[in-house]
Amino acid sequence: MTRHAIAVFVAVLAGFTPVVTAAQAPPATTANAKASVATDSLSVEQFAALVRRLSDSGGYFDTDNLISNESSYLHPLTTLDKLGVRGGAYIGVGPDQNFSLIARVSPTIAFITDIRRDNLLQHLLFKALFEQARNRTEYVALWLGRTVPSNIEALRDQPIDSIVAWASRTAATPASADAAVRSVRTDVLRYGLALSASDLATIERFHRTFIAQGPALRFTSTGRAPRDYYPTLGQLMSERDLAGRQAGYLARDRDFQVVKSLQRRNLVVPVVGDLSGPGTLPRIGTVLRERRESLSVLYASNVEDYLIRDGRFAAYAQHVARLPLQPHSVIVRSWFGGPGSHPASVAGYYTTQLVQTMASFVADSAVSRVRSYRELVQRAWER
Repeated sequence: MTRHAIAVFVAVLAGFTPVVTAAQAPPATTANAKASVATDSLSVEQFAALVRRLSDSGGYFDTDNLISNESSYLHPLTTLDKLGVRGGAYIGVGPDQNFSLIARVSPTIAFITDIRRDNLLQHLLFKALFEQARNRTEYVALWLGRTVPSNIEALRDQPIDSIVAWASRTAATPASADAAVRSVRTDVLRYGLALSASDLATIERFHRTFIAQGPALRFTSTGRAPRDYYPTLGQLMSERDLAGRQAGYLARDRDFQVVKSLQRRNLVVPVVGDLSGPGTLPRIGTVLRERRESLSVLYASNVEDYLIRDGRFAAYAQHVARLPLQPHSVIVRSWFGGPGSHPASVAGYYTTQLVQTMASFVADSAVSRVRSYRELVQRAWER
């Protein structure tokens, strides 16, 4: 592996700070003569209008994705720190693993996109929980339907392991579960979105699944057997980064408050859309230019794998290249090859997190012709 390869496709174990020498995209400030500067909050009406503007009708995927199946999801944080990735706009996919990346990067706005409308509905659940909770313990209590401790303010700085242990040994009661579900329903109805009875039932079903299974909840799929490497919710909450620190968004109050502030200001925007489709990324790019923003992080998980299989990766690559970028913009992707299947694999983890600079991705004129996800992650590593 060359030094250049380490600089553009960063192994989380490399042990030094790579230098990014990317050319920036055309300034976002020239994209629209009527562009407005980035605001530090959106009204509920603006939030709802933005969700509608960016979203498609949605599609199908064979999992509810209530939690991540990537136990290595915190490993990119070390690389993001080394590269100095901060601020800007964030685009991600999937459930709450996004919040840990958001907490570390502290973007000015975040878009969470998924082809499933259910993901939007789940993020409305998260939004309500963040807005209601004063701290991490209260968030977990409301999320898992437990009775909120009477001394909740005194528990602001308790360790995440203590929060998980408390949630594991404390059962939800019918009254506490119903109260949590009712309070979420009240909040999601005021977000200005046209939610059907089916939508509200889906949000409640998701919430009651978290309540019923608590920290023992695992990722599930339709038609695919569960894997022994799938972590529980409690394990995800207690996970560590490559420096050995518990670094999820629920590990420290200050990280929780970063995400809570964005949610309270309506700046975590759930989007129903296909990353390879003609609407989602181009529309987000337009919004970023209107706000005079540029992208700092695209968390793609392993979505690119499915896009390659379906013959839609070339369109996605074109959309990514047209986003307003920064010199330190990165793609974070997940590789499910198993232990030792990639040079960046970490012992004890089935999944591997990989960080690639957008500059190297955009500069690779042949990347859109890759034939497999394995080829993509290997090609990016070797450049």
